[in-house]
Amino acid sequence: MKKLLVSTACLLAVVACKEEKKEKVEAAVVEEVKAVEDEWEVLFDGTSLDKWKEFKTDGVSDAWQIEGDALVYTPPAEGEEQKNHDLVTRKEYTDFVLTLDWKISEAGNSGVFWGVSEDEKFGTGYQTGPEIQILDNDKHPDAKAGTTHQAGALYDMVAPAKDVTKPVGEWNTMVITVNHKENKGSVTLNGTETVSFPVANDEWDAMVAKSKFAGWDGFGKYITGKIGLQDHHNVVSFRNIKIKEL
Repeated sequence: MKKLLVSTACLLAVVACKEEKKEKVEAAVVEEVKAVEDEWEVLFDGTSLDKWKEFKTDGVSDAWQIEGDALVYTPPAEGEEQKNHDLVTRKEYTDFVLTLDWKISEAGNSGVFWGVSEDEKFGTGYQTGPEIQILDNDKHPDAKAGTTHQAGALYDMVAPAKDVTKPVGEWNTMVITVNHKENKGSVTLNGTETVSFPVANDEWDAMVAKSKFAGWDGFGKYITGKIGLQDHHNVVSFRNIKIKEL
């Protein structure tokens, strides 16, 4: 009986030791996952627009609505269409990875900016922020203006390697990386890198000089600026927007 009790005690000790190790491993995994998640700042998760505002205002108009888990822009009623409703982050960013899902309406057009300045002399995010194009490549006329105007392009500067967009009405996942430390930017659309480009110095200046933005005061000049979602007078939806600073 004594031997049995000793054996049982030893077995329980071994089990307790294994359980303790398991709990430590699980806790370590949780902490590791939390550390990775903490690197990302959620800009929109379907519940709040607290981290956004409209360009050069302090609020968000009814043109932008939360529908389910999506942020949807619908062009305003007649009489309001001349107002700019670009949405911009309240915070400014320099080097980052931005990920989001977008869905464009039929024949629709929109875009994502970075490096946006709200200086009084500028009227839209478009005037300062380089744009990654969002477009219905089949039906929007801008797609016929050249591949540098198609979805996934660095607008009017670098064409996508190929068209990997999903049909209108379906969600596309886009990742934009801007890294001034390495003088490199890139766009990955639906798992495929569509473009890569320099983000500063003579290489950037040469690229801008060959585009429609040549001579624009302030375009691409703000290394630190706001992220923007474009009002291009077409219905567009966004979801799962988050950013990681580099």
